[in-house]
Amino acid sequence: MERSEKGIAGVVLAGGQGRRMGSVDKGLREFRGRPLAAWAIERLAPQVDELFVSANRNVEVYAGFGHPVIGDVVAGYAGPLAGLHAALTHAARPLLATVPCDSPFLPADLVARLAAGLDAAGATIAVARTGGRLHPVFCLCRRELLPGLADYLARGERRFETWFRAQRAVEVDFDDEAEAFVNINTVDELDALG
Repeated sequence: MERSEKGIAGVVLAGGQGRRMGSVDKGLREFRGRPLAAWAIERLAPQVDELFVSANRNVEVYAGFGHPVIGDVVAGYAGPLAGLHAALTHAARPLLATVPCDSPFLPADLVARLAAGLDAAGATIAVARTGGRLHPVFCLCRRELLPGLADYLARGERRFETWFRAQRAVEVDFDDEAEAFVNINTVDELDALG
């Protein structure tokens, strides 16, 4: 993919508690011989100009993947929006793409397609959609959303979709790549796909 002249940052969100995976660090669970997060990093890195990993534990292990590791500014494992907030705080680029650490098959053209949708709609955030189902953690947003997101989190709000719907948003169809958005939340799913 040709990189944007403006520049796009990316973040792999690996800062959760992994409750459905037995409260282990999900991004470090092995999938086909490699940590789950390694697959997401490998897919996202060529699509962006700088890459972060959002993690709140095992920071030294995540640092071994070769990208800066950032932790949540908001305490208490506040969910993917806290990872987005931390990345927007650190990123110098005007655009930021997010992906979860548990989706090893994410599209190789994810960022390009989200950017095209964002620009065409004059939106502040673009979110992937397949078969009418939103995948809000697969998004591209403008850095200008940071102050409003900080306020939303400061009020104790955590729901990604509620926040997303309050923005100038666009949904981008990926119906041709629905399988690319499979995420692995449980040990059974890990075993089934492994």
